Amino acid sequence: MIIRFIVENLFSFGERREFNLLPSPKYTRLSHHKYNLDHFDFLKLSVIYGANGSGKSNLIKSISYLIDIILEEEIPSRIEQHKFKFHKNRSDVEILLGIEFISEGIPFTYALKLNEGIIINEELFISGVGKCNDILIFERQTTKNGKINTKFSSEFEEDIESKTLKKVIEKNLSKPDKPLLKLLSTLDNPFLTNLETAFKWFERTVQVITPSSRPAALAHRIDTNRSFHKYANDTMCSFHTGIKNIKTEKKPIKEFFGEDNLSDLDELMKEIEESPKKMIGLRTRMGDEILLVKEDNEVYVKRLILEHEGLNNTKANFYLNEESDGTIRLLDYIPAFQDIVSKDKVYIVDEIERSIHPLLIKELIHKFSGDTKTKGQLIFSTHESNLLDQEIFRQDEIWFAEKDRNGCTDLYALSEFKEHHTKNIRKGYLNGRYGGIPFLGNLKDLNWNNYAFAQ
Repeated sequence: MIIRFIVENLFSFGERREFNLLPSPKYTRLSHHKYNLDHFDFLKLSVIYGANGSGKSNLIKSISYLIDIILEEEIPSRIEQHKFKFHKNRSDVEILLGIEFISEGIPFTYALKLNEGIIINEELFISGVGKCNDILIFERQTTKNGKINTKFSSEFEEDIESKTLKKVIEKNLSKPDKPLLKLLSTLDNPFLTNLETAFKWFERTVQVITPSSRPAALAHRIDTNRSFHKYANDTMCSFHTGIKNIKTEKKPIKEFFGEDNLSDLDELMKEIEESPKKMIGLRTRMGDEILLVKEDNEVYVKRLILEHEGLNNTKANFYLNEESDGTIRLLDYIPAFQDIVSKDKVYIVDEIERSIHPLLIKELIHKFSGDTKTKGQLIFSTHESNLLDQEIFRQDEIWFAEKDRNGCTDLYALSEFKEHHTKNIRKGYLNGRYGGIPFLGNLKDLNWNNYAFAQ
């Protein structure tokens, strides 16, 4: 679960800004939206509003950058291009990414400081969540000459074998441009056991869905999990998109690609063997998505088939490339909503309403909001004002992104305003009461008929 996220000097965040899922003590409505860990409360739902270019997507991109850096163990080369551009001396400015989260019942705080492709500082603590002092797990610093110094818990530092391991980490294992979290999580040391718990959260618990995302391994999951298959079928049929059944087409790899492509198949087989889950995803020339999976010492090609029903109960099969963007987008959400209902998963979605009818997306969010037995978190950005409903959200779950005169994104929650729970917040938002909307004043003065357009 996410407690808070901090970003500075990345994208449109020129100053340090915080986004959090901390409940305001003055709000008692929708009490089932509060999860609890050892008398510490945090929220299950959050929505971010803002005009085009306000920075709401940049917040999600920043979280995604942090996850990628940890999992890939490298700093993206493009990150320097995305450093906040309005600083006079950009080369001296450090990017800060920090997150407080809960993994397997343990609260952690993790942060990175980056500049010019170097990790200046990296740290991981067991968080005291504001009730007690944080407990250090590890910290690393990179000096100007590229030397890496580390610091660990007092138990680690006092243990003789761990002291030897520390020297190996500093001299042989650590690199100035690579984070240490994933590496340290693989080491066999009694004082570093919490590192694996922290790393697994980034690897398995949190997932970002962007507007260009496509369902990952959905064909395999439907093929191998009967319960999930039924859930996916029932859910998609309830949307009334014309789909009556979701199936998986499964063929041996040589049958799918043909005997004329044996040299290419060897490369694919090697790639599958090297992949952790023995599967890789590809896109066909027609734009369809396929999954190559090794099962029972054989490699199969799997892809989704969506069965529609037409005139006189006739049935026809469609591949994903034959479906609408809205249908594909809904398929994105099939595993997401199952996970956040039944598991302590975290899904962060950029532009959740994209290609989907406003009434449908509102009903989906409303259903998650009203469910008292959910276990996961849903965080998303949107322009859809119909979602601004106090029957769906608490005021501390509604956030706004807005740029100031310096081009820097500010983040603030609706709970900072004094509004009654019966207030029509949608109307107030559209009237500009809370900010976070486009300024339209100049459009009415724009006389575009005066321009000479080429014929």
